[in-house]
Amino acid sequence: MRFSRLLVPTTKETPNDATLASHIYLIRGGFIQSVGGSGLYNFLPLGKKVLDKVRAVVKEELDKAGCQEVSLSFVTPSSLWEESGRYEKYGKELLRFKDRKNNEFVLGPTHEEMMVNLVRQTVKSYKQLPLNLYQINLKFRDEIRPRFGLMRGREFLMKDGYSFHTSSEDMKREFDLMEKTYKKIFTRLGLEFRVVEADSGAIGGSGSKEFMVLADSGEDTIVVCEGCDYGANIEAAVAKPKSCDTDTEIKVVTMKALYDEGKTKYIGYMLPADIELQDVKACNAVGANDLVECEEQETVSMMVIDETLKSLQSGNELGAQEVYYADISSVSEGDSCAVCGGILRYTKGIEAGHIFQLGTQYSEPLGCTFLDENGKAQPMVMGTYGIGVSRLLAAIIEQNHDDKGCIWTKESAPFDLHIIISNIKDEAQLALGETLYEAMQKKGVDVLLDDRKDRFGAKMKDYELVGVPHAVVIGKKLSDGLVEFITRDGLIKEEISSDEILTLLTERF
Repeated sequence: MRFSRLLVPTTKETPNDATLASHIYLIRGGFIQSVGGSGLYNFLPLGKKVLDKVRAVVKEELDKAGCQEVSLSFVTPSSLWEESGRYEKYGKELLRFKDRKNNEFVLGPTHEEMMVNLVRQTVKSYKQLPLNLYQINLKFRDEIRPRFGLMRGREFLMKDGYSFHTSSEDMKREFDLMEKTYKKIFTRLGLEFRVVEADSGAIGGSGSKEFMVLADSGEDTIVVCEGCDYGANIEAAVAKPKSCDTDTEIKVVTMKALYDEGKTKYIGYMLPADIELQDVKACNAVGANDLVECEEQETVSMMVIDETLKSLQSGNELGAQEVYYADISSVSEGDSCAVCGGILRYTKGIEAGHIFQLGTQYSEPLGCTFLDENGKAQPMVMGTYGIGVSRLLAAIIEQNHDDKGCIWTKESAPFDLHIIISNIKDEAQLALGETLYEAMQKKGVDVLLDDRKDRFGAKMKDYELVGVPHAVVIGKKLSDGLVEFITRDGLIKEEISSDEILTLLTERF
């Protein structure tokens, strides 16, 4: 591609609402364009190229693992969400609307219901299972406060996959296969990541793991062990239980639990006084949609006691009608790992993938069944597997940038090679540039030729901002028989004989 023909509106100005490096450089580098500051973005030619390259890596690895790609409607009938019980529970992030015939629809933030509907209409026998179907498609979540560019937008490209099985054992086999497949995807994209235990959130299910791209700018706090591979989102992290005795000071935190159809309960949470209540664990322990603080002391109808106090407290003395035990404790830095006893510490991560063991949570209410060997109808056992494809662009840059711009990894880069002609009016420079450009194109190398009439300094700033992994600079030293080969990561420069540069490029690419 010739730079003179490419739509790349690079700019020196930092967007007013941009704080993260990825947001700043994707806008300044002409990869994306904000649509009215509302968490919506256009992908310009460079951004679309990167998006397609990331998408291709995801697709290649999924297809190798035996998954099959489909494309589901972005607009989803509300009736499916009502069948699954998520229509009210999902919250205001679910954008609801009616068509001209007064039929209700939603813009899909995730597609469990739609995929189950597809399968229940087409799969009838155990002989057709297992099945793993996925799509890489648009999603919409009406975020209350979209921010950080592609990191937390309202419309985004997501890979969501769903597997269907005759048994939990087979679903767990596929779950493990998807974990291995995801590791291959993130490794190919050149990312440093950690697989962590996670809370299943609005998707549901009995077990889930997140793929966290490690970055100081990450929104998620994750707990990792210094002695082993254990990692967990702070909402799901567990530590080695601390010893408690009769002298342990305890506290009770009263919260108001919110349920469907406006139902509420007042819950008492009992735990050691020096340990903080973990809100997500506390919410999950009582099956609530959300918890809010109580302004006044209320009479509790249910008492949840932290598991560390199991041998010490019954809870009945507080007048609760129901008493349960659960892990409701926050994990602190310095706590001991429950796996190896090592020291736990906090780090930051960007959630780039999430896999869930769903079981029959969606297949039962939606009537997605198969006939087993005995001709008896059974609910399909499901797993679901997501990757934030457009978010990966931001994650890559959060891990790979400097104070000059982007540093794309090999698999994600918009071009493999950037050839810069310093002075387009110099016939020798122009001739060598054209020769290298044509030779690399014939070899299938994705190459960008900067043939603009701009000043050399402006061309170099654009190269540094756009972040193609390698560049050849053809400048004044060509008269001495030399050109520069630059590696963007670290801006490492090598002087190469102009007679040998084509051989070097042929070897390296």
